[in-house]
Amino acid sequence: MSTSTAPSAASAPSTPSTAPRASAPPRRRGRGAGLGLVAWLAGIVFFLPIAWMALTSFHSEEDAATNPPSFAASLTLDGYREFFGAGGGASPWPSLVNSAVASLASTLFVLVLALPAAYALSIRPVKKWTDVLFFFLSTKMLPVVAGLLPIYLFAKNTGLLDNIWLLVILYTSMNLPIAVWMMQSFLSEVPVAIIEAARVDGAKLPTVLTRVVAPIALPGIAATSLICFIFSWNELLFARVLTGVVAETAPVFLTGFITSQGLFLAKVCAASLVISLPVLAAGFAAQDKLVQGLSLGAVK
Repeated sequence: MSTSTAPSAASAPSTPSTAPRASAPPRRRGRGAGLGLVAWLAGIVFFLPIAWMALTSFHSEEDAATNPPSFAASLTLDGYREFFGAGGGASPWPSLVNSAVASLASTLFVLVLALPAAYALSIRPVKKWTDVLFFFLSTKMLPVVAGLLPIYLFAKNTGLLDNIWLLVILYTSMNLPIAVWMMQSFLSEVPVAIIEAARVDGAKLPTVLTRVVAPIALPGIAATSLICFIFSWNELLFARVLTGVVAETAPVFLTGFITSQGLFLAKVCAASLVISLPVLAAGFAAQDKLVQGLSLGAVK
């Protein structure tokens, strides 16, 4: 009886595959390159006004007023000197401090109020929570100018005109609906099992919010804070009507540079750039948290 010495197919040694990896099809690569080009063009279009404003702020008033503008004009800091009161004008520091106080205080109050509300609507939902969210958002549908006269009369009768804390209350009420709406979507991504484990360990609601929910939802909280800060810093209508000298904010101070006589373009550009710097700096510092927060829950 003869035995076969040929190795079986099962016992044959495996050889590493030398087949090349499949690359992305040319059509997909071309589509990605096209989308990247469109994104770069959109970024340049949005950045051009800021770059133009920055360049104009370093020109003299005569060079800034030329048409067409001169790119080779000499650079100067006269616009910034006049903005900071070097020419005998008003100092912008009180207005900048008022804007910082109103924006930061209102953003803090919004977070303190929005976090428990979003927790109740997402992790511990109430009955008909979608109706509650729609009610919150419907308050943003009222035109701001429609509520200006009642608020002005209320502030006048209560002695709150030209008071920075009136702006803090207004900005808090204006930003609270959008903050609750945003944070509800962020907090809905928090695992319920972690919260239940903390409650089993004896953690009360304030501890759950500050030590469990807040660290997990930190990108969403940062995105909400930045948006509320930007809305408060840029608000002009209420600040223009309800403030005078004591509580004047930076956007109101900026409108004082626009006159019907004389050249003012370089000075306005310098003032606009300085007033925009806090918002630009905050957005640049929190850009990773902003993108992460706004895209939270977008990819499952």
